[in-house]
Amino acid sequence: MKLIYNIFISLLIFGMKVFSLINDKTKKGVEGRKQSLNKVKAAFSKEDRVIWMHAASLGEYEQGLPVLEQLKERLPDHKILVTFFSPSGYENVVKKKHIADVICYLPFDKKNTVKDFVSQFNPQLFFTVKYDYWYNLLAELKNKNAKVYVISALFYERQSFFTSYGKWFVKQLQRNVDWFFHQTKFSLALAKSVGLVKSSVTGDTRFDRVRQLRLRDNHVDYIADFIGNNKAIVFGSSWQAEEKIAATVFRKNSGLKLILAPHDLKRVEHLKNIFPEALLYSEIQTSPATNLNTQLLIIDSIGLLSKLYSYADVAVVGGGFHDAGLHNILEAATFGIPVIFGNRYKKNPEADDLISVEGGRSFADEATAAEFVLFLANEDNKEELETMSQNAQKFVDGKPNSTEIILQKILS
Repeated sequence: MKLIYNIFISLLIFGMKVFSLINDKTKKGVEGRKQSLNKVKAAFSKEDRVIWMHAASLGEYEQGLPVLEQLKERLPDHKILVTFFSPSGYENVVKKKHIADVICYLPFDKKNTVKDFVSQFNPQLFFTVKYDYWYNLLAELKNKNAKVYVISALFYERQSFFTSYGKWFVKQLQRNVDWFFHQTKFSLALAKSVGLVKSSVTGDTRFDRVRQLRLRDNHVDYIADFIGNNKAIVFGSSWQAEEKIAATVFRKNSGLKLILAPHDLKRVEHLKNIFPEALLYSEIQTSPATNLNTQLLIIDSIGLLSKLYSYADVAVVGGGFHDAGLHNILEAATFGIPVIFGNRYKKNPEADDLISVEGGRSFADEATAAEFVLFLANEDNKEELETMSQNAQKFVDGKPNSTEIILQKILS
């Protein structure tokens, strides 16, 4: 099976290189990996003790950040390495203020490549977030006597561990991972069913992260003036389905203020065609005297969404009407607002939990979702809006401090 795995990695690398010829995102990942070794060589000595967090993409980075920040605070003499698999995660984080000494792409998981990369420093502690496992890397880390953890682990039935050929993968995890910190009891039960007994339930560190969001300055220039005394609906990380909901709400209730933050800024021009009356946020920034007496604002800047939720009365979060994946609903729920989304979210157990406490609602189609948004925004239904808002707030506040539980285990 090890041979098959290594063949798979070689095919993966070949496939990504070929696909990079026609796909800019893949090209960034392939080209970026060529710089990873040089980056660690420049920043670390072979004696430097390093705490290493790996995140597949931006969501996993945000999930792991509370743990990384606390480790940095409690082990200040260690250096910090953060690696990504996805360009979307890498590009979003590397441009921002961060605590890492090095941020780079994770090298491709070939034995010699990984060995060369890891040999440039002294990895003391490594953790991957949620479920991004690379077996040659894990083996090399154990060869270097690093402690290896998985935080906010989430196991589900379709993973390779639960197939007829999954025993090899399980053995690698048994041998090379010191502890799994699971999000849910179900995930823990699945892990233990295949012999991954070095596990415990600690909850989802994203709750710690989103609770921190309330403590910062969430002011965004011009947003309060745009909203005025009206109710505001924020469409966060929107795809085409959420744009349809916005169009229906826009058409049926002119008294609402709508803020549309697309998941991809490449959609901004398309959105301007759909909503010619809309303002772009960049237009206000360029000309602060711009008349804000319009119903819809399109956010054509990155990094504002989690702050924008603090202004909302209702949030519609994108990604749940197709298989691309539901975006972060907790960033909205933490501000005590109802969260609306599509019903395709198998890898998001927090969505079911939020629905169960009546702080959120999922829908199978855009039309029904739009009608519910209009229902909540109607002044006659303010009690329902207030109840859902309170439920969302209590949902986030009621979760344990996962970060502290994890740190007690790691540092004991």
